[in-house]
Amino acid sequence: MSAYVGSVNAVNEPRPRPPGTFKVGTIAGSDVLVSTSWFLVAGLISIVVAPLVEQVQPGLGLLKYVAGLVFAVVLYGSVLLHEASHAVMARRFGFPVSSITLHFLGGMTAIEGEARRPREEFAIAVVGPLTSLAVGAAAFGLLFVVPDGLIRLTVEGLAGANLLVGVLNLVPGLPLDGGRVLKAGVWGVTGSAHRGTVVAGWGGRVTAVLVLTWPLFSESVLGVPPDLLDVLLALVIAAFLWTGATNAMAAARLRSRLPQLVAKDLARRTLSVPGDLPLAEAVRRAQEAEAGGIVTTTPGGEPDGLVSEAALLATPEERRPWVPVSSVSRTLVEELRLPVGIAGEELVKAITRMPSTEYLLVEADGSVFGVLATDDVDRAFRQTAPGS
Repeated sequence: MSAYVGSVNAVNEPRPRPPGTFKVGTIAGSDVLVSTSWFLVAGLISIVVAPLVEQVQPGLGLLKYVAGLVFAVVLYGSVLLHEASHAVMARRFGFPVSSITLHFLGGMTAIEGEARRPREEFAIAVVGPLTSLAVGAAAFGLLFVVPDGLIRLTVEGLAGANLLVGVLNLVPGLPLDGGRVLKAGVWGVTGSAHRGTVVAGWGGRVTAVLVLTWPLFSESVLGVPPDLLDVLLALVIAAFLWTGATNAMAAARLRSRLPQLVAKDLARRTLSVPGDLPLAEAVRRAQEAEAGGIVTTTPGGEPDGLVSEAALLATPEERRPWVPVSSVSRTLVEELRLPVGIAGEELVKAITRMPSTEYLLVEADGSVFGVLATDDVDRAFRQTAPGS
């Protein structure tokens, strides 16, 4: 199974390494991570392949399990090619790719950001299955020239596995690549990325149900009774598909609400005061001006600090006449200055890049428009939820 995930994380913020993984290298400019669960599947592949190794190369003894392990590494090398193709295509469209992870069910490419147009979604998604099909076709062609033995067994396995992976990943349901292809198609027809995600998410849920019923189908229609491994594998894959589809639909619902977050609409009226002004006097002036934010300025009148509402409230009233307003201010670094027109996903990226309780909104000419509080952003986001 293969999937790639998009994120609205700020592109300058390092993505934390998922727990239970370790780095083994870099490809296409992205970290290659291996999950500890990979060793479990590698061991299972080694055990399953060992009898076949014994058939084509008798007398290896325990080395047949080593040969099976080598096959597992080669097989996941082709999975890495699949994921690397996603990464290369994403980078061509300007999206950073933080990591490629190999895990129990295949691989996953973590792409920072979401496709801006249907054709980007389609290209990034479809290139993975096409790569697997190409590897499978190439391996199939090699079968006509490779000699019998372990090499032929490996090539046969590569051909079959990659052709199967390529076809299965084109199944139209999230989180599979085929689900992304379906999303791109619906998006292109309807003009709505959200609607495309919902349709593809339901495709993933339907696929999960079909996978869950596979053991019953195998016995009643094909006459092949499933064993315990078949049932467990069906449960794991169905859970993977259902969870991935559900998470994608939930993320789409959240993302559809982001355009309603407009910084200008949430700005608080702002009062500018000298940094050495007593805090009590600054509060009095702010109340008189009905300002919801206070900015400290240099002697030349340039903004240089943002008063923290939390720090202000934590200062006892009896102390406020004796401490300067700058004592409860945060230095106004460039990341705390946001353009007044910022909105939606760009707004979320900005406040993720530099976490703070307040930001200064500035006009195009650099003049102060107001103060944006993250509490106001959170409240506005919650109010856009259905049923709120």
